[in-house]
Amino acid sequence: MPNGKPELIRTSAHFIFSERYRNHSYGSQHPLSIPRVSLTYDLIQAYAGFQSGEVLDSKMASDKELLWFHTPEYIAAMKNVEATGKVQADYREKHNVGNYENPYFPGFFSTPATATGGSIQAAESLLNGHVAFSPAGGMHHAMPDRANGFCFFNDPVLAITRLCHEGLKVLYVDIDAHHGDGVEFAFRENPAVTTFSIHMGSDYAYPFKGGQLSDVGSLGNAINLPLPKGTADSEYNWAFEHVWEKILSCVEFDAVVLQAGTDILKPDPLGKFSISTQQFLKIVQRIKNSVPKKNNVPQLVVLGGGGYHPLSLARCWLGVWGVLTNQVFPAPLPDEAKNLLQAVDWDMDEDEPWFDNLFISRLDQEYLSEVGESVIDSVESLIEHHPLFR
Repeated sequence: MPNGKPELIRTSAHFIFSERYRNHSYGSQHPLSIPRVSLTYDLIQAYAGFQSGEVLDSKMASDKELLWFHTPEYIAAMKNVEATGKVQADYREKHNVGNYENPYFPGFFSTPATATGGSIQAAESLLNGHVAFSPAGGMHHAMPDRANGFCFFNDPVLAITRLCHEGLKVLYVDIDAHHGDGVEFAFRENPAVTTFSIHMGSDYAYPFKGGQLSDVGSLGNAINLPLPKGTADSEYNWAFEHVWEKILSCVEFDAVVLQAGTDILKPDPLGKFSISTQQFLKIVQRIKNSVPKKNNVPQLVVLGGGGYHPLSLARCWLGVWGVLTNQVFPAPLPDEAKNLLQAVDWDMDEDEPWFDNLFISRLDQEYLSEVGESVIDSVESLIEHHPLFR
């Protein structure tokens, strides 16, 4: 017990990774044409954050697994595009692929299928006694027969389905800036799954529909909390805590699947919130502390998701791995980590006040504000009227 503080016991955990993620995907002009998973992996390595056996090589999802949610025609179309290097006109129309939103790239089927297999693998890690982090996952917008919002296969749905196959009741928590519409759609008729999405309002953000307070799902098993532009740490924490306490007291679940998209962070070019890395990690820690435990291991799977600022994303997901494994990483970035971040071709916000700190510390300044009346009204309305909370 050095310095009078109890030593943290490292949690048994798996990090799902593939060298495939170092390859260029989505095309040079796409918001996802940035290093994300590979940069996160390298940053954790720079902190000596992995132990032997913690990193698993991601498998590719099988057709049988993909068919748990996706249609045979869609899977066949994705494979055909990769094999031929061409997107047929009928595929563009029916499956929403081959456009700017969901462009063709080498590995068109194999890369998202590997990310999806990794999330299923993460679910299996939970079943085998580990918490798990699949940062390439979290593609929550994909629908059964079409790509949506940069998402080709809906790996959160398939990871949850894998847990349901073992009889588990699952709570899906989505803190991505965008509404987790595909996951909510998938489980609208499944009483074993509850979805909770806290996100930017559809009046100003993708997918521009759904995700309202009144959207509770066919079975009342969907919880949606849209928040206004500019929501900062104090407001976000207040809102999350009030709803989370109600969820813990009213919803029965055996495991949590957390979609941890980082586009809620202040520097993100596609997000409209002002959340710090510290606040983000506070939410992850709160969830980890709250979930059921089995043999003292939290029943928690964490997936990636949105996040379009590679530097803030990698710093944040480094912290997520620290939370999951009970590691305390120093705030100052070691030289190797600084060099990794400085090597990224990124200067979109170099004139912003937070930019220099991205290469100094893994943490941010806090973004504080008064909790606005609109946030208070939304949370109180959700708690008062949602059927799960009555």
